[in-house]
Amino acid sequence: MGGTYANNFEKRGYKIVRYSLEEKYRGNKEKIKDCDLIFVCVPTPTTPKGFDFSIVEAGISLGRKGAIAVVKSTLLPGTTNKLQKKFPGIRVLCSPEFLSVATAQKDADNPFSNIVGIPRDTKENKKAAALVHSVLPKAYFSLTCKSVEAELIKYAHNISGYMQVLTFNLIYDLAKKVGADWAPIEKAVRADPLIPNRYASPLHKSGRGAGGACFIKDMAAFARLYRERVDRPDGSSLLAAAQKNNIALLTETKKDVKLLSDVYGAAVVHKRSVKKRAR
Repeated sequence: MGGTYANNFEKRGYKIVRYSLEEKYRGNKEKIKDCDLIFVCVPTPTTPKGFDFSIVEAGISLGRKGAIAVVKSTLLPGTTNKLQKKFPGIRVLCSPEFLSVATAQKDADNPFSNIVGIPRDTKENKKAAALVHSVLPKAYFSLTCKSVEAELIKYAHNISGYMQVLTFNLIYDLAKKVGADWAPIEKAVRADPLIPNRYASPLHKSGRGAGGACFIKDMAAFARLYRERVDRPDGSSLLAAAQKNNIALLTETKKDVKLLSDVYGAAVVHKRSVKKRAR
């Protein structure tokens, strides 16, 4: 993710510093202190222990006092505020990315949306957000909002995609049982302007289910926070059932099993595999 934005900035004439754990960029760590804008594009994993944004903290800590840190990584609602309190000398903003792995550079070069979230509604933060908007590639839609809103916009994007995958898989399951061919159904779905159809193919890449690093971890983190913060048991049950069904689809088709283990623990994946063999 970070490399695609760096490529874009460099192509448009900005002086950039690339730092990552790759050998050719590892030596640039100290040069981050020379930067006015720091784009933090690092993993925010979800594990059986919960959401982990420590790598974001490590990235921000490399900046100098007075710099602006723009976090492109997915953050749970309220995280930007926590980061701003921890790093009062650096202005911390949240600007979620909407990149797909297969088309990452194209997506970075041609964003459909630029969101910049600010932790507090101040003149200085608004000025910093305007600067970030001016640097990002132009998008059809641009918005400055509270950081907690920006964080939720990212989850709205990913949770919606996750549920779309499951919805089309449910219809696909029933189609097979009633003797319907999937091809004409998908063709009609893709022609329907009222149905989001990006995930209308139940058989995708190596199997079925909502896979990939973002969908799996972000649904787990979102569901946990929803359960903790929202007094609506039926909503929590819906999210739990969605995850259970998705885990089954992924394990049955051996898709992204390692990612599942990282998020839910190896025991959960092993349990599903044993049940499948026992049928």
